[in-house]
Amino acid sequence: MQICGFNKTTLLDYPGHVAATVFTGCCNFRCPFCQNGDLVLHPARIPLIGEEEVLKVLARRKGVLTGLCVTGGEPTLQPDLPVFLEKVRKLGYLIKLDTNGYLPGVLKSLVREGLLDSIAMDIKSSPEHYARVSGTPGLQMERIFQSVDFIRSCGLPYEFRTTVVRQLHTAEDFRSIGRWLKGAQAYFLQSYQESDGVISPIFSAYSREELEDFRNLLLPFIPNTSLRGVD
Repeated sequence: MQICGFNKTTLLDYPGHVAATVFTGCCNFRCPFCQNGDLVLHPARIPLIGEEEVLKVLARRKGVLTGLCVTGGEPTLQPDLPVFLEKVRKLGYLIKLDTNGYLPGVLKSLVREGLLDSIAMDIKSSPEHYARVSGTPGLQMERIFQSVDFIRSCGLPYEFRTTVVRQLHTAEDFRSIGRWLKGAQAYFLQSYQESDGVISPIFSAYSREELEDFRNLLLPFIPNTSLRGVD
């Protein structure tokens, strides 16, 4: 496993649980607003954290922690992800995966092997603008559709979420997303946050009031739509 970051305690990354978070390197998208630019563009420059070190911490903190969130980068690119998750599972932890959904075959395999307890999938934009917002020319939208459909039917708790960027998202995008994800279990609008790690630091956030307007557009389609990361 290419583990580039390890947060030993989080109350945010796995809602409802005191958890730890593992950050993997590399990504198959190039979202220009991504805040983990080094993980995406330059993972080789980041000192790796040994898998055994992570497992030792998890073993020592059993009873304090109940879950592990695996995020990135894009974790499904890691060929030995299933082996790592099996070791985490043997320690008795619940596992949440954060993914962009571009490798539906990997996602399906992890669920069928009983290695996941919760899934969070990033929805980059409306289908019409997905390739542009994800920074991925030639993107195969069918892969995204497959992952969304599988997540909704697999029986695990899940959430979809979109980081909302003023220069990239419009009301019409959210109308389109609402029609696409109609009836979803949970959908979050996350406010864009400026940081030193952003791949292209040229973007800005919508105001709370504007995000509430987007939420109101979505509620008839997805009643469980909420804001996240808003002051």
